[in-house]
Amino acid sequence: MASPKKTIKYLLIVVGAIILFIIIGKQAGFIGSNFVIDVAVDTAQVRNITEIITANGKIQPEVEVKISSDVSGEIVELHVKEGDRVEKNQLLLKIRPDIYESNLERMEASLNVSRANLENSKARLSQVEAQFAQTQSNYDRNKQLYEKKVISQAEWDNISSAYNMGKAEIQAAKQSVASAEFTVKSAEASLKEARENLYKTSIYAPVSGTVSKLNVEMGERVVGTIQMTGTELLRIANLNEMEVRVDVSENDILRVKYNDTAVIDIDAYPDRKFKGIVTQIANSAATGSSLTALSTDQVANFEVRIRILRSSFADLLSDSSSNVYPFRPGMSATADIQTKTVYNVLSVPIQSVTFRIDSLELKMKEQNRKNTSSPLAPEKKKEYVFVCSDDNMVIMKEVKSGIQDENYIEILDGLTAGDRVVSAPYTAISRHLKDQTRIRIVEKKTLFEDKK
Repeated sequence: MASPKKTIKYLLIVVGAIILFIIIGKQAGFIGSNFVIDVAVDTAQVRNITEIITANGKIQPEVEVKISSDVSGEIVELHVKEGDRVEKNQLLLKIRPDIYESNLERMEASLNVSRANLENSKARLSQVEAQFAQTQSNYDRNKQLYEKKVISQAEWDNISSAYNMGKAEIQAAKQSVASAEFTVKSAEASLKEARENLYKTSIYAPVSGTVSKLNVEMGERVVGTIQMTGTELLRIANLNEMEVRVDVSENDILRVKYNDTAVIDIDAYPDRKFKGIVTQIANSAATGSSLTALSTDQVANFEVRIRILRSSFADLLSDSSSNVYPFRPGMSATADIQTKTVYNVLSVPIQSVTFRIDSLELKMKEQNRKNTSSPLAPEKKKEYVFVCSDDNMVIMKEVKSGIQDENYIEILDGLTAGDRVVSAPYTAISRHLKDQTRIRIVEKKTLFEDKK
């Protein structure tokens, strides 16, 4: 038998639980007031709905050229700083040319030596050809004598041997000339390369634009791209044409199309919106972009580029002689991409639509669970809204929805224009309301004040 103290303790716990249940029940609306739930309602109306995909990203120039040096060495001249306006073919910086000048002189000397050897080989060929002419004349003369048996076989063998040796010497001299010609061509190529390397010690602007990033300083040593990846010296960008690069998830990317309109919010301009159009959509998911580092358990993102229309920020542009631009690379931005618009369609507030599992399906699943041990099919959720009847009760109606914007969702089937649907609170719509639940319609402002 329990002691009096334990009995009192148990009673206090039960009473506390009952009080807590009553408080929660009253707040939820299923205890007190004859099980009436306070709700706000809205009317199903015909509206225009624009589907929007929101994505975050950074502002970048449409055209940005990364400049690296082909040769290695120390920077001895630096003629620009970050933010400077440069023109095409303008000298940007210079790398110490001493080594490359010496190499050029060495290649010039090597070419002169090769040319001299070529002339020597040509002279040797002329000499051998002259000697062979005399040998051939002697060969032709003695051939007739040998045929008439005037000279002996031994004398004819010596004459024939001298003739064949002369022919071989001519071929050798010709090959020597050809070799000397190839050596000259090789020396000319080396000289051209040395001259190019010397020219490359001066870095010129490949395009006109603004120095958006400067990575080096005077006196710094850089590595040329001939040996390896090379040092990135600076970047030149056209800051007059800017774009927003955003990451769109794989769930939304198929709805984005070229030339879709976008409304852009830039953190640097909090009270202003800019217009843009989609110009580029990535075909492959980003494997490690500057915006999002992906891992195996994250949603894949695709980069979408949106050009900021000049007409939307024309008033922010200063005169063309100034280097002040309204946008800077790396600024944060949010883009609302308008993927699809439908006109004059029936719609209700987004929060009016809820997903529920059909009660009949639940009963059948429970019965199957008792009768069989085989795995059950996943539960199918359906879309419902709660329509207000004239007797202050709700009717649970299944609907079929279409696209949605920030506030409203398209209703394709299940409602007619003018139907009053419950729009708040969402906890009641998603959990507490059922078919034939009694309600009391109040203003939305009053509803949330009461909840507080």
